Amino acid sequence: MIVTGLRKIQTWVVAIAIAANVSGAFVLLALVVVMNVDVISRNLFNAPFRGVIEVVIFSLALIVFLQLPDVVRTGRLTRSDGFLGVLRHYMPRTGGFMGRFLNAISCIFMGMIVWTVWPEFTESFESCHLFSQPEFGPAPTGHVWTDFKAAMLRCDYFGTPGILQAPWWPVRLAIAFGCALACILFFFKTLLGEDTFAPTQPLD
Repeated sequence: MIVTGLRKIQTWVVAIAIAANVSGAFVLLALVVVMNVDVISRNLFNAPFRGVIEVVIFSLALIVFLQLPDVVRTGRLTRSDGFLGVLRHYMPRTGGFMGRFLNAISCIFMGMIVWTVWPEFTESFESCHLFSQPEFGPAPTGHVWTDFKAAMLRCDYFGTPGILQAPWWPVRLAIAFGCALACILFFFKTLLGEDTFAPTQPLD
C-alpha cells in the first residue's frame, strides 16, 4: 500500500522533472537566439546587443538547474561509476545496496543545497517589496503592472547598471527548485531503486 502510494507520487515528480527539462530547453533556445542576434548586429550593423554577457550568465543558471532533475531521473548526472558497474555485474546485491547508499548521500547533499539557497531566495524576493510597503521609492498605486515594474527596480539585482540589470530571485528560485526536485528523485531512487525509473539509453 505504501509502495503503491510512493509510486503514484513518483509519477507526478517525474512529470514535473520532464516539464522543467522542457522549460530549460526553451531557455536554451532563447539564449541561442539572443547570441545569434548579437553576432548579426555586431558584424552587420556594428551595434552589439547590450547586456549579452549578463543574459548568458542568467540563462545558464536557469538551464542547469531546470534540467538537473531530469538528468537525475535518467541517470545521466556526471559521475564516475565504473567500480559500481563492475560491482553490480559480479555482486548484484552489494552493488544495489551501494547504489542506494550513494543515492541517499546525494539526496542529503541536494537537501543541504536547498537549505542554504532558500533563505537567499526569500531575502532576494522580499527586497522587491511586491506585497509590502517599500522602504524607498514610490508607494504602491494599485495598478498591478505599474507596481510590478517599480518592484523589479527595487530588487536585489546582478548585472551592470545602465546596461542590463536583472533580479537575483528567479535564479535562486530555480536553484532551490531544481535541487529540491533532484533531492526528491534521489529519495525515491534510494527507497524504490533505480529500476523504477526510465532506463538509461547509451549515448551515441
